[in-house]
Amino acid sequence: MSNIAPQRTRHPLTVRRSFTIVASQYNPEYVQGLVASVRRELEIISPRSTISVIEVPGAFEIPVVLQEVAARGEVDAIIALGVIIKGETAHADLIGRAITDSFQNIALRFRIPVIHEVLLVENEEQARERTLGEAHNRGVEAARAAMQVVEVMNEIKVD
Repeated sequence: MSNIAPQRTRHPLTVRRSFTIVASQYNPEYVQGLVASVRRELEIISPRSTISVIEVPGAFEIPVVLQEVAARGEVDAIIALGVIIKGETAHADLIGRAITDSFQNIALRFRIPVIHEVLLVENEEQARERTLGEAHNRGVEAARAAMQVVEVMNEIKVD
């Protein structure tokens, strides 16, 4: 895990942004912790932003919904949230790789930032630390990264 998180920067009250969170319902305590952290942070750094949340059954279902959101072109960024806790089989790794590749392909195809915070962790302790804790909360980092990449995209965008 990186020790360098994006810094919080406040954006002018006149700027309106739109974010969609696509969140897995699997491991709900941890994922809802991420959702709450993203919402809180976006409300601080971009108070006039619109934030919508779409829930899907599990991490594997996130890409198809994310793609539909991206295809509509109505949001500035999409934030994918989920928690996959490794088990005794390769299933978690396979899901993690498949969705990671999908997210990247969707972002490139639709030229929209996709923030990947579907966490693949070894155990519940790591999940708690990254979703409910303060020190390494990936929801806070996701919100900050989303805002920063939206700003970069707006600076360089060619229509």
